[in-house]
Amino acid sequence: MLHPSVRAALDAASIQCEVVPCEPEWADTVEFCANYGIPPEEACNTIVIALKTTPRRYVACLVRSDTKLDVNHRVAAEVAFKRLSFASPEEAAQISGQAMGGVTIVGLPADIPILIDKRVMERPSVIIGGGNRTSKARLDPRELTKLPGARVVEIAVPR
Repeated sequence: MLHPSVRAALDAASIQCEVVPCEPEWADTVEFCANYGIPPEEACNTIVIALKTTPRRYVACLVRSDTKLDVNHRVAAEVAFKRLSFASPEEAAQISGQAMGGVTIVGLPADIPILIDKRVMERPSVIIGGGNRTSKARLDPRELTKLPGARVVEIAVPR
């Protein structure tokens, strides 16, 4: 079962998905892919970036697990701000209201922009977090562009 905020956001944006149950100890991407036979290019990670402003602002980035987020160059250029850092897992969970280790781009507060790496869009389907450690969502990546504040940009590089 998806986190309630994730389910509500998917429904509000009319996004169709398949819920993929997950054992909590296998929720981290490497273990998830290994234990469920999912190719790394299909599994996506949400990374919350903090802009070192006062007050602090955030941006959520979605990348395929076979790529690496380019925070210092590409994300900085997209947000037009250079002083960035990775939000801690605790910070990401607090601002999202989702479970630590299960934070996803769906169901975030409306003031958090969403950057989706263009490589995510190359797949016929992708798997994103479910807002908890017991579920994920498989969907057509084009559906993610229905999320308010979502933009497809080039923010990752191959691993």
